[in-house]
Amino acid sequence: MVSHPKALWDNCLSLIRENVTEQQYRTWFEPIVFEKYDDDSRTLLVQVPSMYVYEYLEQYYVGLLSKVLTRCFGQSIQLTYRVVTDKQHGLSQTVQAEDPVNIEPAQPTSRANQSPTVLDSTPYQELNPQLDVHKTFQSFIEGDSNKLPRTVGISIAEHPGKSTFNPFFVYGPSGCGKTHLINAIGVRCKEMYPQKRVLYVSARLFQVQFTDATRRNTVNDFIHFYQTIDVLIVDDIQEWATATKTLDTFFHIFDHLFRLGKQIILASDRPPVDLQGVKDRLLTRFSCGLIAELEKPNVQLCKDILNAKCRRDGLKIPEDVIQFIAETANGSVRDLEGVVNSLMAYSIVYNSNIDMRLAERIIQRAVKVDNKPLTVDDIMEKVCGHYKVTQQQVFSRSRKRDYVLVRQISMYLTQKYTKMPAGRIGQLIGGRDHSTVIHSCSIIEQRLKVDKAFSAELSSIENSFKLKK
Repeated sequence: MVSHPKALWDNCLSLIRENVTEQQYRTWFEPIVFEKYDDDSRTLLVQVPSMYVYEYLEQYYVGLLSKVLTRCFGQSIQLTYRVVTDKQHGLSQTVQAEDPVNIEPAQPTSRANQSPTVLDSTPYQELNPQLDVHKTFQSFIEGDSNKLPRTVGISIAEHPGKSTFNPFFVYGPSGCGKTHLINAIGVRCKEMYPQKRVLYVSARLFQVQFTDATRRNTVNDFIHFYQTIDVLIVDDIQEWATATKTLDTFFHIFDHLFRLGKQIILASDRPPVDLQGVKDRLLTRFSCGLIAELEKPNVQLCKDILNAKCRRDGLKIPEDVIQFIAETANGSVRDLEGVVNSLMAYSIVYNSNIDMRLAERIIQRAVKVDNKPLTVDDIMEKVCGHYKVTQQQVFSRSRKRDYVLVRQISMYLTQKYTKMPAGRIGQLIGGRDHSTVIHSCSIIEQRLKVDKAFSAELSSIENSFKLKK
């Protein structure tokens, strides 16, 4: 009995899934939609959501597609794609694979060093990578909050462009070590591969360069320069949120480097889903590699960082002072370093010992102390206690009115007193998405405007945080 073509295609997907990572499968193969199979012409038609997906499949997975289609459908299958070009108006175009899928294509590495804008083989000029050589993996102390990004960063530095971690998108609040980590990747990569063109650039500098190139009418040269980079590291990309032309230009640079297997590393203070103003075509590219969060270091990691800095700088700081600084620096690596530098300066200038009294003076001047920074757990504990419900009940899928109200208040207060993006808040409060958080905050804000009793109730909860509003 001959299997239905759709069933054969499903078998193909099952085989593909066994030969790629789950993330690769979800990104590139799960969106493919079977349309029809013509047995007379032996043509298989599938739909893909964008030209980018089609081009990526043809460049990187044509060999795998060839093998699974041959196994399930037989020899000489012509694969044809229907590419969605305008989702809003239902427009698409049909594109044939360049070769029948049972013919093994040439390896893409044969074109790895070519660029469509390079007309000769003149070696590129020596490039200053703009890296801070002091920000290395040796000085990036590992802890629970950064173990995954640090481990992945080392792998990328040692095998740039060769892993599934491309692009590598790292995000986290200010002061958690993002700039240190991405610098460390660049430094290690340059040590291992001196011939590679590694470049670190801040989003702001990139935008200034682009603006200058536009003014001088040299945008093509600007794009060409960035298309020659082997490892491109861009910091603080959230600053491009409203810079449409800069984003459009970076899209072309990103696409070119990605096609050639060059490594791209991006850092932001928020995940891709919360980058307002960035078009979907870039967001999907930011998300197709690995997204890793750098959390603020906990007290133990802060102590480890302080002790490492003391050893490096030859300082002697009492253990109780180390503990005090770690507990009051709000989990910011920058604040930790600033406090230690200030302690060292005061002790030298005034020829005094570093003790608790001096540390308290420095902390008051150098660190904004809110007693202790609020966490989601702190907020949940107070809100649940006020309404006499458990966190498990709030996290459940129950639509009971009391639970929903506590959930909404918790999301509203978390957004108000922390710098977490909506997506992260939703994950921590019952695994909801960012749209649920935004909706909940809107409901609470509207109610506060018209319900004085509710406003007083919420003020009572906030007063229990012992924070200035």
